[in-house]
Amino acid sequence: MNVPRNEYFVDDSDQHKFNDSPEKIHIQLCHYKQKSNWDCGISCVLMVLPRKHRAHLIKNFSYICKSEGFNRSTWTIDLCYLLKRYQVGHVFYTITIGVHEGYRGNSFYHHILTKDEARVNTKFQQAKDNDIAVRNSSVSILHILEHLINGPVIVLTNAKLLYCDICKLNKISNELRKCLPWPAPYQGHYVVICGYDVTTGKVFYRNPSFGDHVCSMSIRNLEQARKSYGTDEDIIFVYK
Repeated sequence: MNVPRNEYFVDDSDQHKFNDSPEKIHIQLCHYKQKSNWDCGISCVLMVLPRKHRAHLIKNFSYICKSEGFNRSTWTIDLCYLLKRYQVGHVFYTITIGVHEGYRGNSFYHHILTKDEARVNTKFQQAKDNDIAVRNSSVSILHILEHLINGPVIVLTNAKLLYCDICKLNKISNELRKCLPWPAPYQGHYVVICGYDVTTGKVFYRNPSFGDHVCSMSIRNLEQARKSYGTDEDIIFVYK
């Protein structure tokens, strides 16, 4: 396969590594639309769970959220514990272990830090004992695309930087936007990366704030949205 040159897709030194990968990948997922303005992460988990576990989580949603310690807000480490609960193999990459001290003045995080900080830091501290793989590292777009052969990727983005080239919609749905603290510079939002097409330089993703369809965005768009300040470059590689 001859990969088109694209600085956001692969750089010159890595391009040869990707030439043995499929030109196009599309992972079939069962879509789940979030119910509120806080459950996008759990909705992404529902999309990657096997059918039996998905049905169990939906049926016992309130009980499981309570037992996991969620309080109408989830962090990426919470999603990892949820995946572990259903024995779904995964690896969590982040550039910040625990809660970033700089978020105390951030308008998006201001109201949730007080109630979430202790839980989040404790879960990070206990991750190893619970066999949850956490890697303190940034990942390249090449690493993300190569992983898609093995399974989907849950990624934290800045919703204000998301855009779908197919449906020509950006950010999140109008219903949820009304409930959010706009015009904040950052709005955390999880999506599931489920494929790519090297000929167009696009990635495919499912956005839980919309109905059942696959969205598409450029590599440049994905890199900006997932590396925006506030995301900690949080990303979960899920294994089939």
